[in-house]
Amino acid sequence: MTASNLFGKVYAEKVKSAAEIRALIGDRPRDRRVVMCHGTFDIVHPGHIRHLLYARERGDLLVVGITADHHIQKANIRPYVPHDLRALNLAALQMVDFVTVDPNADPLENIRIIQPDYFVKGYEYAKGGVHPKTAAEMEAVESYGGEMVFTPGDVVYSSSRIIDSMPPNISNEKLMVVMENEGITFEDLDRSLDALSGLKVHVVGDVIVDTQTRTTLIGANGKTPTFSVRYEDEVHYVGGAGVVAKHLQTAGAEVTLSTVLGDDALAELVRNDLASAGVRLKAVTDPTRPTTQKNAVVVGDYRMLKIDKLDNRAISDRIRREICANLSTTDADLVILSDFRHGVFSAPTTDAIIASIPPGALKVADSQVSSRWGNILDFKDFDLITPNEREARFAMGDQDTVIRPLGSRLYEAARCRHLLLKLGERGVIVFRPANPPGDIGSSFVVLDSFTDRVVDAVGSGDALLAYSALALRATGNCVIAGILGSFAAAVECELDGNIPVSLEQLRAKCAQIKDRCFVG
Repeated sequence: MTASNLFGKVYAEKVKSAAEIRALIGDRPRDRRVVMCHGTFDIVHPGHIRHLLYARERGDLLVVGITADHHIQKANIRPYVPHDLRALNLAALQMVDFVTVDPNADPLENIRIIQPDYFVKGYEYAKGGVHPKTAAEMEAVESYGGEMVFTPGDVVYSSSRIIDSMPPNISNEKLMVVMENEGITFEDLDRSLDALSGLKVHVVGDVIVDTQTRTTLIGANGKTPTFSVRYEDEVHYVGGAGVVAKHLQTAGAEVTLSTVLGDDALAELVRNDLASAGVRLKAVTDPTRPTTQKNAVVVGDYRMLKIDKLDNRAISDRIRREICANLSTTDADLVILSDFRHGVFSAPTTDAIIASIPPGALKVADSQVSSRWGNILDFKDFDLITPNEREARFAMGDQDTVIRPLGSRLYEAARCRHLLLKLGERGVIVFRPANPPGDIGSSFVVLDSFTDRVVDAVGSGDALLAYSALALRATGNCVIAGILGSFAAAVECELDGNIPVSLEQLRAKCAQIKDRCFVG
């Protein structure tokens, strides 16, 4: 079952360009009266149905125009439903005869092409006076003898309000539409996973030991606000750039990791862990700093306290030179700069490290904004960057802009080839080069989260970074990279602890989603 046949071929055939509709309905005057509506129709609700029924009663044929995704900038992460799926939703309605996805920001050009006898708007567009945009539409309709009609205002619903309060889960349907539009099949995803093996990857960045100290609550001090807990055990995970390297190695890549470690027991733990994972470690020892550790004290199922052992000073010139030498002399298909702002990357070091990347290697960067202030714009002209929303807002100094336009601005400012904007439980947006003017194909693709049940979301961004970077290097296709990265992030969320996602687990997730999409 393909995306275009999601509701049956007969409905997909209702979706036409404005020129195709004009050819089918003929020139004015016509024997059949043509009525046209236009809108976003993000979630089709009872208000829309009443509006369309009223419009259909005015004539013999109903044409509905919908705004293409890239022109919608109201509310956050809108449209919720991509325009191809919105078009099919409307085409499935009996009262609708034709649907067209409008490549323009307003319906004026389509009005001139289709020349409907009636152009129907909701009553709210006439309430309190005619808006200038509505006046322009009225002028276009009346220019050839058509008539503007406003529907009665007895029922009004808000798509945004419905989406915000109880968003429907249509992640699989949206994925099917994306894959069909991009000419991607689940077999392509399987072949892409096969192609990850053997790629040479060099990771440069801050290794972090993530520790969980597990305790049981005994009680509280009667005189001071002090909790008393009993120590149970502790578990160490190699995180930061270390777990990115482990994800890559588990996926079948040949991985080198350049980093800085202290001269302590945690450094030995890191060396042993990465050696057992098969990662080739090129660690420079700095006896003046500890190996970075972030220790979460867990009481039952709650994180009560976090204790960090770190030194955020920039690495010395000697260490920088050694890391740059390792980077420039190591053969790599792909270089990932994993910046957690704990010394490896800083104002004195970043440019020199970037300059040491071997020619021909795909360049990928991720810069964290949590307790530290990394800036993804330090990594301009890269092939792929993967910030989250907070990092994007920090980089652009913008707390207010709706997220997709914000991502578009960051994409331009970073001068990158591809950008995966991570949105947590809301999924990711993949940004890529813009299409020619008038093309309704989008310069961005929205992918929902594919997590079934969140066990531990820590490390999901690292999994996405690793698998999307590998997939982009293996296939050159940023949408495949986004899909596989999203699947890997979903798997990581379903695991307890920041541990690498295996290729077998990712294949299982692909198979699971394929079954849900009813793909034969």
